[in-house]
Amino acid sequence: MKEIMEVKDRTPELINKLLEVWESSVRATHLFLSDSEINSIKEYVPQALDGIAHLVIAGESEECPAAFMGIEDGSLEMLFIAPEERGKGLGKRLIQYGIKNYGVERLAVNEQNPQAKGFYEHMGFRVYKRTELDEQGNPYPLLYMRR
Repeated sequence: MKEIMEVKDRTPELINKLLEVWESSVRATHLFLSDSEINSIKEYVPQALDGIAHLVIAGESEECPAAFMGIEDGSLEMLFIAPEERGKGLGKRLIQYGIKNYGVERLAVNEQNPQAKGFYEHMGFRVYKRTELDEQGNPYPLLYMRR
């Protein structure tokens, strides 16, 4: 069973491993993004990982992350799971951990990622708002959800 832990020491090595999880997860789930868009977004991920208030990983150890989430002020800001770990209950365990330990109440999800939307609905979240553009002003509608 994968262990869930909050990361205090965000070393460059860990950030690189999380970046690998992020990229493989995005390539498996965000089929609406082109290669160049993924590569462009990827440049900002290390900064986001470093700056998020609570960075929680799941894995055999901190050196071997299989999934991670970032939480700030009761909002799930990111949740990414390595493709080979999807469908095994890890996302559910992370969300439950976030709700219990950090009071996660809300999140935003890409409308073009229906699997993620369905997962969050299954976890008790409901859409309350929709925007035409994502937070960077790109034409990817976001669904804002809360418990």
